Amino acid sequence: MLLSFQIAKTHLLSRKRQTFVAMMGVTFGIGMFITMISLMSGLNDLTEDLAMTSVPDIRIYHDVNEQRSTLLERHYPEAATVVHHQKARNEQPKLRNAAQLAAMIRQYPQVKGAAPQLATQVFYNNGPSQLNGTVAGVNILEEDKLFDLKSKIRSGKLEDLVATHNGLIMGTGLAKKLGVQRGDRVVITTPAGQVMSLKVVATFQMGIGTIDNSKSYANISTVQKILGVDNSYVTDINIKLHNFKEAKALAPKLQKLGGYKAEDWETANATMLMGVVIRNILTYSVSITLLVVAGFGIYNILNMTIMSKMKDIAILKATGFAGRDVKQIFMIQSLIIGVVGSLLGLLIGWGLSSLIVQAPFDGGDMIAMDHLPVNFDAQYYLIGIIFGVLTTAIAGYMPSRKAAGVDPIEIIRGQ
Repeated sequence: MLLSFQIAKTHLLSRKRQTFVAMMGVTFGIGMFITMISLMSGLNDLTEDLAMTSVPDIRIYHDVNEQRSTLLERHYPEAATVVHHQKARNEQPKLRNAAQLAAMIRQYPQVKGAAPQLATQVFYNNGPSQLNGTVAGVNILEEDKLFDLKSKIRSGKLEDLVATHNGLIMGTGLAKKLGVQRGDRVVITTPAGQVMSLKVVATFQMGIGTIDNSKSYANISTVQKILGVDNSYVTDINIKLHNFKEAKALAPKLQKLGGYKAEDWETANATMLMGVVIRNILTYSVSITLLVVAGFGIYNILNMTIMSKMKDIAILKATGFAGRDVKQIFMIQSLIIGVVGSLLGLLIGWGLSSLIVQAPFDGGDMIAMDHLPVNFDAQYYLIGIIFGVLTTAIAGYMPSRKAAGVDPIEIIRGQ
């Protein structure tokens, strides 16, 4: 084994340029793989974190637009009935017995918290400025347990909303566009024409432009007053679980519990999740392609080395080296190229990732971030070196097998 290693090392050093090119092919492939997968997984993690901190794991609501069975279908389920142009029923989105339903949901061991909510579309007015958005009526302390709102506050305190009857906690983007600060008053108008003046007691920033530029929080009693409904009127129950991955399995059970629509976060964010899957597929496809291309380069170089070393191979076999020994020599060469090239690739990938994470990046109004997210997960480096070594081992197998089958008599006679 030691002798085979020394011979392989001599072959590699005798053709330094070819060895360097083969090694750089592996290094480039691994380096780009690490850089791409670290950046793309970092972006995916950021997207998921932002989504999960701003949306419930499960949302209970009354889906008034859901298609319902007709009288004929209910009374004659086996009959073939066709109804054209079925009109939607005039129903309110109110949840009946919302407080009791929320209390029952909190009894589930998977549930971290359940908070009733009443949301409405509004127009925000401040002098000549007018913007459309939403006001979510909540119990702000319960909402904080679900979404950790205290960490998102940029001015004022959550408790200020509890102490202020007609208070408002406004998104920073919305406050900036309206030109208001903590302590100012804004006038809101609902689609039905109700008008109320509210005081901005605090501002928050979720980090997602679609929320920060349009959403505010108010006491649920304030929103009920604006809409002119009773104090039991609730349209949503937001639920957070101890493990958000259990949401899809728990949602059907909660839907049967209250008879209302239970939408899990995976269903609500299907488009975002599909984007994550597509980005991962593209990243791995490009990275594997780079490694395969590097493998072909190694194959060609080792094949050329064998062709140029035919006389040496013949002498080795004539002096007692078996075919497996010759195969071992060239497999050692490919593995040396793979291991060294992969280690250099990991180093380059880590270096490029470190440069990317330090580069300033302005997320603008869409996402609050000042640099690109990069994931330095050790598993990507492990995958990289395994891919690199495996690719070079496969690329070196065929030439080494060819070398093992060389007939020394024919080579020497031909020389």
